[in-house]
Formats: sequence, C-alpha cells, structure tokens
Amino acid sequence: MTPLQFETANAPLWHELEAALAGAEGKAVEKKNNKTQPAPLDGARLAELYRRSCEHLALAQARAYPIHLTQRLESITQRAHRLIYRRHDYGLARLKQLVLVDFPQSVRAHRWYLLAATLLFAGPMLAVGWATYLDPGFILHLADAEQAQEYDSMYNESSRALGRTRDAATDWQMFGYYVMHNIGIGFQCFAGGLFAGLGSVFFLVFNGVQIGGVAGYLTARGHTENFYSFVVTHGAFELTAIVLAGAAGLRLGYALIAPGRRSRLDALKHGARDAIVVVYGVIGMLLVAAAVEAFWSSARWVPPEVKYGVGAACWALVIAYLGWQGRPARSGSAHAG
Repeated sequence: MTPLQFETANAPLWHELEAALAGAEGKAVEKKNNKTQPAPLDGARLAELYRRSCEHLALAQARAYPIHLTQRLESITQRAHRLIYRRHDYGLARLKQLVLVDFPQSVRAHRWYLLAATLLFAGPMLAVGWATYLDPGFILHLADAEQAQEYDSMYNESSRALGRTRDAATDWQMFGYYVMHNIGIGFQCFAGGLFAGLGSVFFLVFNGVQIGGVAGYLTARGHTENFYSFVVTHGAFELTAIVLAGAAGLRLGYALIAPGRRSRLDALKHGARDAIVVVYGVIGMLLVAAAVEAFWSSARWVPPEVKYGVGAACWALVIAYLGWQGRPARSGSAHAG
C-alpha cells in the first residue's frame, strides 16, 4: 500500500478523531471559563479511535511513510492520550474507564503479542504436563524430592485446606503469600521485556514448564479431583494475567528491537505507555486470583462439581470481558421498523 492509498483509506477516521478532540478541548476551555457545561463524550468511541490511530502510527513508522504523515498521526495520538489518560487522573470515574474500556481495548490492541505469549506459555505447559503424566519421576528434573512430597501433601485427602503449605495456618496468610507470589511472577514476565523481550520469553516458558510439570505429576499420582477443582476457578484470572504480563513484556522487547524512526529510548517510552494499561489490568486480575485462591479454591467444604461450574463461568467471563468489553456501540437501523 502506497502512502497515498494509506492516507486515503484512513483519513476519515483521523478526521473523526481530530473533530472529537477539538470539540472536547473546546468544551474543556469553556468549562474552565464557566461559560457552558460540557456534554459527556462517547468515551468508548474516543478510545477506539485512539487505539486505531496508534496502530496506524506504528504502521506508518514501520513502512517509513513520509514525515508529514507520521507527524500528523503523532500529533493526534498525543492529544488523544492526554485527553483520555489525564482528564480523570484519580477517582472512581477514572477507575471505571480503566476497567470497562481502557484495559480490554488495550489487550485487544496487543493481540499479536498476546498470541505469541500464549504459545510460549501454553506450549511448554502442555508438553511437560504430558511428559510428567507418562513418567511421574520427570518431576525430579523440575523439583527436588522434598518439593514433590509437598505437592502430594497439599492435594491429598487430609483435612487441611487444599493447596496450603505447611508453614501457613490460615487463609489470610495464604492470601498474603499468593499476592506476593502472583505479582512477583507478573512483574518478571513484564519487566523481562527490557532485555529485548528475552526475559519475558524465558519467564513465560519457565512458568509454563513448572505449572505443567506439577499438573502432570499430581494427575499421575491420583490427585486429579483435588488439584483441578482447586485451580479451575482462580486459574481463569491467574493464568490469563501471567500471559497478559508476558504480552506486555514482549511489547517492550519489540520496541527495543524494532524502534523504527524513533530512538530506542523513545520507542521504549512509547511502547511502555501502551503496555502499562495492560499491566494495570494484570495487577487487578492477580489480586482477584489471590483472593479466590485463598478463600474459595482451598475450601474443602465446597463440592468439586460446584467449583468446576464456577470455574467454567469465570473462564467464560474472562474471555468475554477481554474479547468484547469496551467495544463501541454500533449505530444503525437495528430498531427501525
């Protein structure tokens, strides 16, 4: 596609975003001068225009399109960023915007990084899980004998809560442990992107191998019901968050490897600005996962069938939320007679 074709195809979207920005900025000035009360913006549509313009900017830079084209896109995306992310820096309105619009839209904007992170995590997890199921002794390549015995103890038929380590006496202690542990993994997967993405690749593969190994070992040892009823619910949030953190890290790595016309530092800043929205969501999902894991997943009084049902609902909710939440409403003649 030539620069002229690219501009012709996407100019209507840029004009729409520029008009929305001009209107919003004009209303902000009027409000500051106490002249008028600004009408509410269609936040979902504005965010969608912003995301698509960012994608166009990345394409224009990667294809080395004329400087006037990239400068125009840089200008409107910077203005949109200031409006979206600085209009409500604090408060419930900003949190609502982040949860209902910004986070799921940012995840979809990173879909190729998400696909790569999913393959890097799930591929080793399934392969090692199958190998350990066929040969439970394979777990000794991943953990020592004492750790393997601890896994058996955590998911056997004792009266102790499922998944609880020997040195934790209460659900609250486990909640604190899970918060620190989960966020630590998420941080490693994201921050590893600073090493040209190699750190994110390593931690995604490493965690996939560890999780697959434990799952295969416990399945082979006959702890299937206790283990899978334990992980099914919080896994919807925890495993998804790990993959999302890795995807954000890969975004940083790509910015360093292929900065385009930017300096590597500038490209890293730009990539981090996009990826940080995903990281905010990852932190929230890991906190939810820690709470569910400590107070629901570990409970022996809840029948496994109920946990499976709730777990399936949580997986469906997470997939639907990330796949469809925050999409702009389609206008049309749906209600026309």
